[in-house]
Amino acid sequence: MKFLLVIVFILAVVALIWWIGHQAAKKRRDAMRLVADQLELRFSSDEDYSLDERYPFLNKLCQGDDRYGFNILSGQHRGHAVAVFDYHYETYSTDNKGNRQTHHHYFSFFILHFSESFPELLISREGWFSKFTQFLGFDDIDFESAEFSRRFLVKSRDKKFAYDICHARMIEYLLENRDLSIEIEHHCLTLFFERRLQPEQIRPNLDRLVTIREMFPDYLMVQP
Repeated sequence: MKFLLVIVFILAVVALIWWIGHQAAKKRRDAMRLVADQLELRFSSDEDYSLDERYPFLNKLCQGDDRYGFNILSGQHRGHAVAVFDYHYETYSTDNKGNRQTHHHYFSFFILHFSESFPELLISREGWFSKFTQFLGFDDIDFESAEFSRRFLVKSRDKKFAYDICHARMIEYLLENRDLSIEIEHHCLTLFFERRLQPEQIRPNLDRLVTIREMFPDYLMVQP
């Protein structure tokens, strides 16, 4: 009898945890749909497993297993083609007893598309980025601003392109926005955050994404 009560209790706890998670996911989904409506963007809550195939050159979308985006906003913002989504991937570890554990990772991702194609450029604070790019063998690029070089890691095989993008005004902007992590490659400018942002943070970060794009030097862009 006691064993049966324990089983019932465990099942009840599991059901409660599932219900809380389900309600939180629904609340976030509804809030992001509202943001999409306010910004006149399309919205899809469906899981999209093709993002890593469409953007195989974006490092952050090609980590771990069971990768997919969801709560996807897409369309035009301030004259630019953009996409915003939650992203999930899994990693695994094994404890000292040989038991495998699954770790779920979630973050927010912003993409702005343009017609030009650029070499890879990564700009970020210390963290996953530094370990990843050190593995690739990238050298950290230094700039005249000692503070910027201290606060940010800038990696690219094309140093001229890195200097073109990280001009004085861009450096000043990034020093005022130190939470940003940026990847530019091919036809994409991206921002990523190591957590899922609150829905009310989507518009201001879309604006920051566009601001960064509009600070690209004119000579880098295809002229109409």
